[in-house]
Amino acid sequence: MPHVLEFHHNPHQILREIERILIPEGQLVILGFNPLSLWGIKNRTKPGGEFPWNGNYISPLRLKDWLKLLSFEVDRNTFGCFAPPCEQAAWLRRWHFMEAAGNRWWGLPGGVYMLRAIKRVHSMRLITSPWKSASMRAKTLRPAAQKESNDR
Repeated sequence: MPHVLEFHHNPHQILREIERILIPEGQLVILGFNPLSLWGIKNRTKPGGEFPWNGNYISPLRLKDWLKLLSFEVDRNTFGCFAPPCEQAAWLRRWHFMEAAGNRWWGLPGGVYMLRAIKRVHSMRLITSPWKSASMRAKTLRPAAQKESNDR
């Protein structure tokens, strides 16, 4: 789901629908803009406008909580776009060192995140009635017939 949750009026409903239709052990990949980054700061200072600044950014921590409530387990997450959002190519080249540092050295998370979640469903365990298991045990524990030898 690339950037679906930020641009829909009810992201909870979308996640509930995905949880309903996804098979057990199915995987969900979510891409989103991070409000706890330099991109998120620009979104707060310059609300509205055109894509991508007109979205309602959801933090990865909040999204992990939502997914946990829906029985998903977040398997992996990663960040990207560490440079500040610049419109001029010269400024992008100046900030390129931040992209190279990435997750390793840069303290703020990236402007874009990717989460992979797996739907976990507790399986059902069959409990058989005691009279069926008793008859099965009686059948399996019969002694084998012994052969007599006539070698006297």
